[in-house]
Amino acid sequence: MLRGFSSLLLDLDVTLDPESAPCLLILSDDGKQVTFGDERQNRPDTPERFDRCPCVLGKEGFSSGRFYYEVRGKTDWTLGVTTESSNRKGEITLSPEDGYWIVVLRNETEYTAADLAYVHLSLKQAPQKVGVFVDYEEGLVSFYDVEARSHIYSFTGQSFTEKLYPYFSPSDNVGDNNSAPLIITPVKHQN
Repeated sequence: MLRGFSSLLLDLDVTLDPESAPCLLILSDDGKQVTFGDERQNRPDTPERFDRCPCVLGKEGFSSGRFYYEVRGKTDWTLGVTTESSNRKGEITLSPEDGYWIVVLRNETEYTAADLAYVHLSLKQAPQKVGVFVDYEEGLVSFYDVEARSHIYSFTGQSFTEKLYPYFSPSDNVGDNNSAPLIITPVKHQN
C-alpha cells in the first residue's frame, strides 16, 4: 500500500458478492477471486444482479471515511467503485454521471479511465497489482500501481451521496489470454 494511508483507512476486508454476479462469472469459495466461465451458473435474476455485464461487486459498501483495496490483475479487467443504485441491467454506461468510477485494461496494454469523456492512460509499465483508494468526504477515487508505488489516475471533486461498493470485472475470455482469475489480495499496511 502507498505510504501514509494506513492510519487513515477504514479497515475493510473486501469479498465478492454472489448476489450481484451474473450467470457467467465464477466466484471462488472464499470470495476473493472471479473468473469468466464458459458455462452459465444457475442464479436467480434479482435486482442486485448484473444481467449482461461480466462484473461483480464487493459485499461490503461504505458511505463515509476512506477505503482501499488491492487486486492482482490479468490481461483484461475493469476496476473501481459504483453506487448502490447504479444500473445493473442491460447496457451499462460506465461513467461518473451513471455512478461508476472505473479504470479499464484491454489487450494487456490499453488503459482507459471512464471519466466524463474516456481518458487514455500512458503507463510506463503494466501494473501487476492495482490499488483503489476512495476518500468519500473528499470525493476522490484514485488508482495506483502498488508495486511501482505510482499513481495511475484519479477522479476528483466528486459528490457521493449514497453507499459505494467495490466494482470488479474480469472481462470475458479471449482464447486462453484472459482466462486467469482477477484476485483481491490482502493489503500490507506500511507505516
